[in-house]
Amino acid sequence: MDDATRYANGMKTRRAVLGEAYVDKASAGVTEFNRDWQEFITRTAWNDIWNRPGLIKRERSLIVLSIAAALGSWGEFRIHVRGALNNGLTRDEIKEVLMQAAIYAGVPAANHAFKEAAIVFAEIDEEAGKV
Repeated sequence: MDDATRYANGMKTRRAVLGEAYVDKASAGVTEFNRDWQEFITRTAWNDIWNRPGLIKRERSLIVLSIAAALGSWGEFRIHVRGALNNGLTRDEIKEVLMQAAIYAGVPAANHAFKEAAIVFAEIDEEAGKV
């Protein structure tokens, strides 16, 4: 598969997971400085990894949430809370991921992850007019 096809497939997956609005905003921020990086992560992460057989996107979301919480990568964590919901996880399942993370990544990481997830849930509820 050539780079252009890998990029196109990666962008399709990125949009499906993160949502059109997020990807449109991120794409609008592409500059000459970060263009190569954005193309690389779209080809490599969003196509080569996210589109691999063996795990479904829902399972990949579980993994990403766990790793992002463990590393304290809160911006990435928040982005992927939305992605996890888009991939079919429920809020209760996200809670269970964070409970598991508390044991293996530490209570402080899980405690902060609960706060970050709650912020994303509130944003989503507000966007949906549920508040």
